[in-house]
Amino acid sequence: MSEEIFNINGIDICAESFGDPRNPAVLLIMGATCSMVYWDEEFCQRLADTGRYVIRYDNRDVGRSIAYEPGSSHYTVADMADDAVGVLEAYHIEQAHIVGLSLGGMIAQIIALRHPDKILTMTLIASTIFGSDDNDRGLPPMDERILAFHANGAALNWSDEEMVANYLVAGSGLLSGSNHKFDEMRAYKQVRKEIKRANNLLSMFNHALLKGDDSFEGKLKRIKVPVLVIHGTEDIILPYEHGLALVNEIPNATLLTLEGTGHEIHFNDWDTIINTIMNHTSVV
Repeated sequence: MSEEIFNINGIDICAESFGDPRNPAVLLIMGATCSMVYWDEEFCQRLADTGRYVIRYDNRDVGRSIAYEPGSSHYTVADMADDAVGVLEAYHIEQAHIVGLSLGGMIAQIIALRHPDKILTMTLIASTIFGSDDNDRGLPPMDERILAFHANGAALNWSDEEMVANYLVAGSGLLSGSNHKFDEMRAYKQVRKEIKRANNLLSMFNHALLKGDDSFEGKLKRIKVPVLVIHGTEDIILPYEHGLALVNEIPNATLLTLEGTGHEIHFNDWDTIINTIMNHTSVV
C-alpha cells in the first residue's frame, strides 16, 4: 500500500492500492471536491480483506493529482471517466468493479457507457443520474443549508490551515444523517491529511464548474452490467429520490436504503456497505 503518480491522458494522477492484485479489482471513485482520503484507509483495507484488490485515486484538481488554477475549467466529467479507465490501465487491469460516490457515481455511469468492456459491476453511492443539466425529472434540489454554508467559505482565510480544517469538518458534519453520531475526530484527521496532500486546495472548487452533458441523456437504459444503488434517506446533497430515480432508469439495478444516513459513508454503515458490495461483486 503506497501512493503512486501515473501519467494518464497527459496529466498526473495519484493512486493507491490495497490487497492482492490477483484478486478481482474494485476501483473507488470519490465525489466532487474530495480527494481519495475520503475513502477511509480502514474502509479500503476492510473491503480488500473480502478478497478484492481495491484502488482509490485522486481526481483532477484534488489531492496529489494535477491541480489547475482555481476558478478555471479545463475538462469534463467524460474526461474524468477516461482518467478512471487510465488508472485501471496503469495497474494493468482489464476489467474492474466500479464504485462511485456522488460525482464519482456519475463518472461510473459514463465509464459504463463509453468503456463497457472495462466494467464488471457498478455501485452508485449517494449519486444521481448524469445527463442534461436542463432535464427536469422533478427531483428535489440540494438543501439550501449547503449553499449557505459554502457561501460563507468565500470570506474564509484559506491561508490559515486550522481555520480551514475547522470549516471543512463543519461541512462534513452538515452532511451527516441523524441515525449516526458524527465522528468529528475522524473527520478532522481526514481533513488535515487532505490539506497537507493537496497540490492546491482551492482547486477543488473547480469541480463546481463541471456541467451535465446532453449526449448522455436518456442512455442509462443501455447499461447491461449489474448495478447496486446505495442511498441514505437523509441525504441533503442528493436527496433519496435521486437514488430511486437511478433504480428506475437503469436495468438490473437494485437498491440498498440506509435509513437515517446522509451524504456520507459513515463508520457505522461500513459493515452493511462492505458486505453488500462483496456480494454484489461476486455475481460476475
